[in-house]
Amino acid sequence: MPPSIDSLDLPPFKPRFPWWGPDLQTIAIRLTSARVCDLAPHSSERMAFPMADRTGDILLGMLDRPAEPVDGRPLILLIHGLTGSEDSAYMLNAARHLLDSGYPVLRLNLRGCGPSRPYCREHYHVGRTADFRRILSQLPEELSDNGVVAIGYSLGGAMLLKYLGEEGSFSPLLGAATICAPIDLSRTCKHMMRARNWLYHTYLLNDMKAEALAPGARTTPEERELIKSARSVWDYDDRFISPRYGFRGAEDYYELCSPLTFMPEIRVPTMVIASCDDPWIPVEYYREFKWSDNPSLVPLMPPAGGHIGFHAHDSARPWCDLAVEKFIDRLATIEA
Repeated sequence: MPPSIDSLDLPPFKPRFPWWGPDLQTIAIRLTSARVCDLAPHSSERMAFPMADRTGDILLGMLDRPAEPVDGRPLILLIHGLTGSEDSAYMLNAARHLLDSGYPVLRLNLRGCGPSRPYCREHYHVGRTADFRRILSQLPEELSDNGVVAIGYSLGGAMLLKYLGEEGSFSPLLGAATICAPIDLSRTCKHMMRARNWLYHTYLLNDMKAEALAPGARTTPEERELIKSARSVWDYDDRFISPRYGFRGAEDYYELCSPLTFMPEIRVPTMVIASCDDPWIPVEYYREFKWSDNPSLVPLMPPAGGHIGFHAHDSARPWCDLAVEKFIDRLATIEA
């Protein structure tokens, strides 16, 4: 059984001045110089994970080892969100705090993302959970001996929830956590295309196009034209991702890959964090789920925090990272 929320002794989330409101919470990390680039005194080394699907693709990750490791601490595997990478600010911030607490951390780049792009002809999407299985199977024993905990942000969280539901009790993970994952892909996409979110939508779409057209990607001239002409994320998924990867269209892709379909089958202790004022993902999608039907899931829905923001009044550390670390610490205690 996973630890309860009450047992974690979490402080209530309160926004930090001047990051009041969902939009400022969401964009704050891009408006400040808080990005952590240097994780010293901790050390980092490159890891490569060849895929087994005959594409020749290789996913890259950055393994961070704590300067002062703590015996018995599991490996923490971080999975970024849409158009993110190992160097996304939320990934680096989480890695810094976990390393300071003695956890080894692996920051993964999904297929075709960040440093993985030159070594991948193919592209990531929520349904590509086989990549995650392949990575877990290649982890050296010295890294996985104390167990592995996966943390997924946004789209990375959606992929993680899908994987966990597919695996059920057969997943080798000790535990998992997701932050602001789009658990209903169709409704989230439609929500993002509202006029209120045009700036976010335009930003994401431009980055998605840049990823798909970057050197290393294998695309036909027709696909490149479809990518360039896409006027929305739905268009991109409908015209490019869906036909390329065997879906009948965007709605088929969303229906077959939405985490909501798989969450009832999760059997690994999993904390699921959603902000009630997330401008990208309405919390209603979370409130509609019957959490009591699956004791392996631990929902946490603070009243504010934006999309992967959670800039708290009493700490420079994102509140969501504090919640996840307390969950992992408590989980390790229970397992012991």
